[in-house]
Amino acid sequence: MKQSLVLLGLAASASAFTTAPARPAQSSTALFGGARGGATTLDGKKSTVATVKELLDSSEMIFTVPASGITVSQAQNLRRSLPEGTTIKVIKNKLMSRAVEGTEYEPVREMLQGANMWFFIEEDIGGSVKAFNSFTKDYAKKETHSILGGNIEGTNYDAAGVDAISKLPSKIELIARIAGSIKAVPTKVARVVKAPGMKVARAIKLAGEEGSE
Repeated sequence: MKQSLVLLGLAASASAFTTAPARPAQSSTALFGGARGGATTLDGKKSTVATVKELLDSSEMIFTVPASGITVSQAQNLRRSLPEGTTIKVIKNKLMSRAVEGTEYEPVREMLQGANMWFFIEEDIGGSVKAFNSFTKDYAKKETHSILGGNIEGTNYDAAGVDAISKLPSKIELIARIAGSIKAVPTKVARVVKAPGMKVARAIKLAGEEGSE
């Protein structure tokens, strides 16, 4: 699910972290059809914009890191380490600007400087950030390739904000917690429904009374 009111509420705890600071322009990259890659024809550019719009539409959060200095081989290893549902893509700034136009991610235009590798995360924000941090550690890139900023539900966050959000419970974890807290209710309902002459409404009321004890 693209929108998550629960996650938005939790993300408020990281609201002190705002737009990522500007950074000096970096050299271009040809990774994944990036700054000097395959998206050079008009049709290619339109296709890239359409693809990015689809990724944005299915993403709960996006964040960006420097793309310069990452080889194709390293990027492939990074991609394989990411959770299912997370996509990485190097995109020309002009094409990214067109893709986010009219979407809740439009504020990321402030981050479009230099060569950017974007992470499009459907759900597992924590796992995606963890995988990237492991990548920078394994390839000695922690000093040069830290997270530059990200956006969730229309709000930009700097690196500290992205890190704080990544440590919040995921939707799956929240659902599991809620389910665990109410899992006894169906059993109680089934038990009281079996009583002679018991109606469903009465059974539910009794089950609720038992659960409050």
